[in-house]
Amino acid sequence: MQLPSVTGQKTLKIFTWHIHGTYLYYLSLGSYEIYIPVSKEAKPGYVGRGTTFPFGENVHEVDEEKVKELELDCILFQTKKNYLEDQYETLSAEQRELPKIYLEHDPPQETTPYTKHVITDSNVNLVHVTHFNSLLWDNNNLPFTVIEHGVQVRDVPYSGELERGIVVINNIERRGRRLGLDVFLEVQKHVPIDLVGMGAGRLGLGEVLHPELPGFLSRYRFFFNPIRFTSLGLAVCEAMTMGIPVVGLATTELASVIKNQETGIIHTDIDYLISAMKDLLSNPEKARQIGAAGQAMAKKRFDIQRFNADWLRLFKAAISKRQIAKIML
Repeated sequence: MQLPSVTGQKTLKIFTWHIHGTYLYYLSLGSYEIYIPVSKEAKPGYVGRGTTFPFGENVHEVDEEKVKELELDCILFQTKKNYLEDQYETLSAEQRELPKIYLEHDPPQETTPYTKHVITDSNVNLVHVTHFNSLLWDNNNLPFTVIEHGVQVRDVPYSGELERGIVVINNIERRGRRLGLDVFLEVQKHVPIDLVGMGAGRLGLGEVLHPELPGFLSRYRFFFNPIRFTSLGLAVCEAMTMGIPVVGLATTELASVIKNQETGIIHTDIDYLISAMKDLLSNPEKARQIGAAGQAMAKKRFDIQRFNADWLRLFKAAISKRQIAKIML
């Protein structure tokens, strides 16, 4: 899908839910205002700004009962529940007529590649975060846009002084094989490797807050991504941007990101990966060279300014498309 050029000076007002905190933080670095609901009861998407991410002044908490009073330009859905339920409970009838974008964070988790996407309305702009996502979903013959990740990492130099690998995954024990729990446990038998993330207290070191991750990760020799099936983890993009060599399964979008033994190490053979990790542990200069090559690639591919510009163009395109549709009615 070819997006039109950015025009106009109005600061757009976007409503969405707080679903993926890291993604929302990077999205919030763009030139628009973001409004997110907050509820007195604990429920997904209604946690407001929270305390984990250093959101700027353009991210506004709104009591869920007062959302209907907002003057908005566009609605951004991020889950089936947002689209099928939340919009009818939280938004006014007038707001539900605003331009709509559905951001799909994940590939289908059911009978791929036959799973039909929830979006069947051509008036809703469907966005995938990776080409792998768009390939796996049945998009109901609707047009879609792919906006690849953009990240901005605090400038912490990679030292790789710790002769250990690091894995960053939230709730890996609960999420199991899809996130590579068994792969992590097998690798851990052969290579010194740590785990951090929410719910990692039993198998790892526990959670490290996002602002503190760069300094924590920079000392590890390599970053390991055992995930079998996902889109592309932002933690992988961040590690590469920092110059940490990434080792992972040659599956999902990662197969298009890493050139094996040049910008990282990927394979579907776990024994191959274990051997490669041992090599990095015994050869810090090789780890540094691979990390530097990956960093050069990642800074171009996951540039935060490109990411935010892509989103601004999409927001404006969705609004223009809706305005034209209303005129033609």
